[in-house]
Amino acid sequence: MIPPRKYQTLLVAQEGGVVRATLNRPERRNAIGPAMVNELLYVLSDVHEDADARVLVLTGAGKAFCAGGDFAQMTSGADGDPLPVKGDYADLLLALCRATKPVVARVNGHAMGGGLGLVAASTFAFASTEAELGTPEINVGLFPMMIMAVLARLVPRRRLVEMMLSGERLKATEAAALGLVNRAVAPEQLDEAVEATVAMLLSKSPAALRHGLDAFTMQDDLALEDALPRLRERLAGILATDDAREGLMAFLEKRSPVWTGK
Repeated sequence: MIPPRKYQTLLVAQEGGVVRATLNRPERRNAIGPAMVNELLYVLSDVHEDADARVLVLTGAGKAFCAGGDFAQMTSGADGDPLPVKGDYADLLLALCRATKPVVARVNGHAMGGGLGLVAASTFAFASTEAELGTPEINVGLFPMMIMAVLARLVPRRRLVEMMLSGERLKATEAAALGLVNRAVAPEQLDEAVEATVAMLLSKSPAALRHGLDAFTMQDDLALEDALPRLRERLAGILATDDAREGLMAFLEKRSPVWTGK
C-alpha cells in the first residue's frame, strides 16, 4: 500500500491495484499551484514504488477537472506545504510522461492551461461531453510554455499554434477528434469508460506494462536507427521476465495466465 500522507490539495485513496487521486480545491475549480504540483509528484513516486499499485486514476472534485494555474499563487506565493519539495510543474509533466504505470485522467469537467497539461501527459484520458479543454493563457498576457511540449506530441502543429494564439476552448468531442483525449462520453457514462480501461489494464501483465511504457518513453525522441537496436535489447529483457514465461506457457496450455509482476 502507498504510504498515508497529509495532503492539503488532494484526496488519495487506494483500493487493490488502483490508486485514485482527486484534485481537491473545488472552491478554486482545482486550480493547480506549487503545493498541488508537489503533492502530485509524491503520489506518482509512491505509486511507482508500491508493487501493489497498478493504475493511477486522476480526477477533479466538484464540477471542474482543473481550471489551470493558480494565478493568485503565481503573484503572491504558495500556501504552506508540509511535504519537502520534490519539484515544479515541469518535473510533474516529465514524471507523468515517464510513468511506468498507467495514469488514467478522468476529465469530469473543464481542463484549462496547466490542467490540460495533466490530461495530455497522462497515459489515457476520458472526458465528459460537458467538459471544455483549452489554452486560455494568452488572454491574460501569458503563454502555455511548458504544456506546449506535451501538447505538441498529440496535436498537429498548425492546429496547436491556432489553439495557443487564440486561447480557444475546445468541446470534449473536438478534443477527442484531435487526439487530446481517448474518448468523449456523456457524463453518466464517464465512470463506465474509465473503469473499463482500468479493468483492462489490471488484466494485463504488470511487468509487460512496466517494461512497455518505459521502452515507449525511451524511444520517443530517438531516430529509427537508434531506437531499433535499443528496443531489441528491451525485447530480450522482457522475454526474461517471469510474466513473459507465464504468458507464453498459458497461451500454449490454453489457460488464463497468472501474473506475478516479475
